[in-house]
Amino acid sequence: MFDGLTERLSGVFERLGGRGVLSEKDIDEALREVRIALLEADVALPVVKDFISKAKELAAGEAVIRSVKPADQVVKIVYDGLVDMLGGEVPTGLTLALNPPSVILMAGLQGSGKTTTTGKLALRLSKHERKKVLVASLDTRRPAAMEQLAMLAKQVEVESLPIVPGQSAVDIAKRALTAAKLGGYDVLILDTAGRTTLDEAMMSEAAEIARIATPTETLLVADSLTGQDAVRTAKAFHERLPLTGLILTRADGDGRGGAALSMRHVTGLPIKFLGAGEKIDALDVFDARRVAGRILGQGDVVALVEKAAADLDHAEAERMAKKLAKGQFDLNDLSAQLAQMQKLGGMEGIMGLLPGVQKVKKQIAESGIDDSVFRRQQAIISSMTKLERKKPDVLAASRKRRIAAGAGVDVAEVNRLLKQHRQMADMFKAMSKDGGKSMARMAQMMGGGDMARLKTMGGGRMPQPDPNAAGGQGLSGLPGLPGLGSGGDAKPNPLSGLGLPGFNPFKK
Repeated sequence: MFDGLTERLSGVFERLGGRGVLSEKDIDEALREVRIALLEADVALPVVKDFISKAKELAAGEAVIRSVKPADQVVKIVYDGLVDMLGGEVPTGLTLALNPPSVILMAGLQGSGKTTTTGKLALRLSKHERKKVLVASLDTRRPAAMEQLAMLAKQVEVESLPIVPGQSAVDIAKRALTAAKLGGYDVLILDTAGRTTLDEAMMSEAAEIARIATPTETLLVADSLTGQDAVRTAKAFHERLPLTGLILTRADGDGRGGAALSMRHVTGLPIKFLGAGEKIDALDVFDARRVAGRILGQGDVVALVEKAAADLDHAEAERMAKKLAKGQFDLNDLSAQLAQMQKLGGMEGIMGLLPGVQKVKKQIAESGIDDSVFRRQQAIISSMTKLERKKPDVLAASRKRRIAAGAGVDVAEVNRLLKQHRQMADMFKAMSKDGGKSMARMAQMMGGGDMARLKTMGGGRMPQPDPNAAGGQGLSGLPGLPGLGSGGDAKPNPLSGLGLPGFNPFKK
């Protein structure tokens, strides 16, 4: 999301950073480019005008012209403006009633991802907030809509209201309220019917359901890919329904981000969540500061760490940390690290959350870095016997040919993986001989000991690599990552310096 805007703004600030002193003309030119970038990102014109007007007022002051780092001051002005545009620092979490059940009403057009988002929200409430959740489909018109929600409920392990054929949406809502009260549920999520376009019958039905259910949250689910159409939809719904917040779906496919940047300003409603993928757990809490940081290329390490805390197998991390403390690292361990990386969203998912990636985007593209590299490496390891994974030294030429054939790769790629593994194993062995200090630090981080520290980091700033660590790169508190360092006669690695240690899968 925001790829085009991030690239354009990065170019603007890079040019400013090359100048020691900024004149008013420099600032005016920069803000003009920012304005064009926002318009190209499909941000609504009134929003852009307001943003630039405020930015000019702040940038015209002597504080910027005479600043020690005037370019940084301009970046801060744009950052603060983006945060304000996205909703400021007002908490955007769900408001739940003191006396359960809390009712959440889901509204939106057909095809916006409303039913899937209902399942995602139910999972978040049950898994992260430990709430007892009941979901109910009020969509009596779309074929199999009720069955779809029932299947999603089963998938995320929450209860769904039993389907009674022939009931109206209003009657289902009444039955759901009764069931939620009698069943002792904390949260009831009502998934209303959608339409391909706004129509009076749909709006009247939704308004009647809202009157009966008196929801604590009425959330509009909008497709961010529709750009300003999503903004107009939100405005139309808000005129008829007491909306309390927005959920933008397909945010991962929206390269411009104009809807997200316009929604708050046009509707006055906070964006509560972003749907960031097809997986049932791909629903991110919206945070204006962190999103603004990502737009400006600062990454979002906090989100990466939270994802690691939720998705990584910490029992496996503890086990591996103990092995590494003894200087042991076999191919089973390397395969486990690659699998952990895939859990974090693969290369693309991790890169999107790391700061500084925008500056080396071209190099990354030229290096051919993608998840297929890791999948091939896992395929190579999977083609080995238990003995071969445990003791790579037994791999003679005939064994390598068999493994290459089984994985569908060349023998050269098998040799490359073995060389990388040997370098990593030697590094861990060396680290284990310094009295255990380096490995103790690694064990703490791999076991999650640094999670609390990283979660409290402000502004999405990346932990700096430890220059004293082996290989010149520190672990930076990111457990489970195989690392992407560079060194020796390796092919230049565009990811070095981003705080990810270890080996470079693109070495020759």
